Amino acid sequence: MLRPILPRCGRALRASASAPATAIAKRSSRWYSIQPTASTAKPLDIDATKLEIQETTKPKDLHDPSTLIFGRNFTDHMLTIEWTQTTGWLAPRIQPYQNLSLDPATCVFHYGFECFEGMKAYRDAGGRVRLFRPDKNMSRFNKSAARIALPTFSSTALTDLIARYASLEQRFIPKERGYSLYLRPTLIGTQATLGVGPPGSALLFVIASPVGPYYPTGFKAIALEATDYAVRAWPGGVGDKKLGANYAPCVLPQLEAASRGFQQNLWLFGPEQYVTEVGTMNLFVALRDAQSGQKELVTAPLDGTILEGVTRDSILALAREKLAPEGWKISERKITMQDLAEASSEGRLLEVFGAGTAAIVSPVRTISWRGKPVDCGLKEHEESGEVAALMKKWIEARQYGDEEHEWSYVC
Repeated sequence: MLRPILPRCGRALRASASAPATAIAKRSSRWYSIQPTASTAKPLDIDATKLEIQETTKPKDLHDPSTLIFGRNFTDHMLTIEWTQTTGWLAPRIQPYQNLSLDPATCVFHYGFECFEGMKAYRDAGGRVRLFRPDKNMSRFNKSAARIALPTFSSTALTDLIARYASLEQRFIPKERGYSLYLRPTLIGTQATLGVGPPGSALLFVIASPVGPYYPTGFKAIALEATDYAVRAWPGGVGDKKLGANYAPCVLPQLEAASRGFQQNLWLFGPEQYVTEVGTMNLFVALRDAQSGQKELVTAPLDGTILEGVTRDSILALAREKLAPEGWKISERKITMQDLAEASSEGRLLEVFGAGTAAIVSPVRTISWRGKPVDCGLKEHEESGEVAALMKKWIEARQYGDEEHEWSYVC
């Protein structure tokens, strides 16, 4: 079992119940104030040097790599780090994978105090374990945590801990190319209270699941349904944060799209019907300019409604490095569904693809809009456009260490 989290919170709550109202008011003001108080004590940040490791005595059997299903099988251990408002981050622990024990009143169950990340560990040709751009994941993780009043942390320290955890679990990474270890860092509020306020305690944990290639037999282009009857994100909201609360509401529209024969939703926004994201991925569009004929790679701008995808950022960087010198224009700008339909009808739409950690890229064949299909540039025998295929090749080369690059973090 994990070390009990709840009694510590319970004592704090019981103390609060018996404390004078003035004392409670003072403590409350300190919780919300951005100014230093009389005390000079500073809650502890994550300290990777204090890591405690308890290895399992019952190692799991390895599965046939060809039978792996995303997110179904898990490794022997989990990384856990507790946090309290008064103490800060406690000593990190790697311990056997196990259930969590939480009070029914725990705030994560009632008010959604939860955020997470998605990243992978890869095995290179020399057998070393590598992470891909973990600094980007940690930066986004901190932004998500801060947005919902959960504690932030040292990105460097957590990266170090995740690297050590991935190294411990490396036997679960198949040697075949295309396989990896999916890592799921998660942060939840653990205070047992029905009151709405910043959690007084939290738990950060990381679990891992071995996964195979997203397209085991090669690319398979998908069909999308342009969705305007439901909205994934809106200005001033939290669509740019990786919160669990952003994902559950999207499942029903996805089921409705699937019932009509489509693999995913293409989320449109506003009366202009701006193209935003596809399913849980960022979207890229390659097209030719109507006037000059110049090739352009377009993705939606980070306006607060778009998730800051690590793969998105990687594709933009690679495009500027490798495509721009060949005359491509690389743009982060708004584009409407009408723009896509016109480019398609005029033969200027070259390709469309989603981008995310799971698949790297996901080519799109058609988009259903207003009851009619919009062709996305692929020939009948093609399952991917040139840009999507190149991006997958270039990113994998850095993920697996074929090309030594600063994006690759050797554990």
